[in-house]
Amino acid sequence: MNKTTLTHFNSQGKAKMVDIGQKETTSRTAKATGTISMQENTLNLIKSQQIIKGDVFTVAKTAAILACKNTPNLIPMCHPIRITHIDLNFEINESDSCVKAIAKVSAHDKTGAEMEALTAVSISLLTIYDMCKAADKKMIISNIHLKEKTGGKSGNFLFEERLP
Repeated sequence: MNKTTLTHFNSQGKAKMVDIGQKETTSRTAKATGTISMQENTLNLIKSQQIIKGDVFTVAKTAAILACKNTPNLIPMCHPIRITHIDLNFEINESDSCVKAIAKVSAHDKTGAEMEALTAVSISLLTIYDMCKAADKKMIISNIHLKEKTGGKSGNFLFEERLP
């Protein structure tokens, strides 16, 4: 097993913000995804834009973009980064009665965009829950994870799907 050094702790084990001052500025991307499962009727209400609070996907996408840009205000040790692009899409899976959110964040900075992509996905799914909870309190948010990242000292990462 590889021993990984956790950089957000000092020699006394106390939390710290990592010094990125000497790191090289590079182009970086991160892609994250997550799912919200719901009753079939709830999915039909979303698709037909009959949720009383409004257009679920437009509001969820807007919330995701705002959250992405505010990630360092939400996660204490996260650095502000120069985001150059945020893309958030939704995929409807009718057979499983769920919606998948996929966020891709690009930046040109000294640290990566993984936390921003994960935050965008999380907030988009929480927004869907909030907008639809009157119709369905049994929705389940799950499987939020980093799909891939590029750039930076640690190199590229690609999440490999596990077979059942």
